[in-house]
Amino acid sequence: MPDNFVQTIDLRKTYNMGETEVHALDGLDLSIPSGSFTVIMGPSGSGKSTLLYLVGGLDWPTSGEIHVDGLEIGRMDENALADYRRNKVGFIFQSFNLIANMSAEANVAFPLRFAGIKKKDRVVRSEELMEKVGLRDRIGHRPTELSGGQQQRVAVARALVNDPPLILADEPTGNLDTASGVAIMSMLDELRKMGKTVLVASHDLRMLNYATHRIYLMDGRMVDEQQYLESISIS
Repeated sequence: MPDNFVQTIDLRKTYNMGETEVHALDGLDLSIPSGSFTVIMGPSGSGKSTLLYLVGGLDWPTSGEIHVDGLEIGRMDENALADYRRNKVGFIFQSFNLIANMSAEANVAFPLRFAGIKKKDRVVRSEELMEKVGLRDRIGHRPTELSGGQQQRVAVARALVNDPPLILADEPTGNLDTASGVAIMSMLDELRKMGKTVLVASHDLRMLNYATHRIYLMDGRMVDEQQYLESISIS
């Protein structure tokens, strides 16, 4: 898999809801090239977030394989997955997931604590990234003192603090106004231009303007664009 930064083989994730089995992913085969901006589109319940969580090492598959940058992560134990998440993956979530009682700068620096980075170096790195996302003047502000767009930019800076090669974004514009959403899309596109592999799950059709690759999911399976467009026109 020399040029496939992410590859899944017959990937399945099944949840038991009482006596009912829900197939969130149902035999998914996909290949995502290094340095791509891949957008996953699909209706709610299609498996978009599940795919991101599995690729990000936040959950284990029921069966199948997940290869990321030459690593087979589906069979890693929790310790190995923690190392993988720390070194390989930056996460950006719709709900921002910032720590309310910490400053923006402290939120960005927080992952570096687990990497054994000295406080002085954590501060330097986090301030550099706050500058990069255009929030140098908001370093001391807490999340409640920031707009939604500013909070998401802090989340982007936090995702970059360990310089991971893979960026996973789950509905990153879902809670943002139009202008803030466009700013986050442009920021993700800049990360792709810097050589990051960007994988975004989104309902936001504007995101397709930045995509180098597209994946359409329905009921845990890949479908073509026409099937997806027909499904959203019916709904």
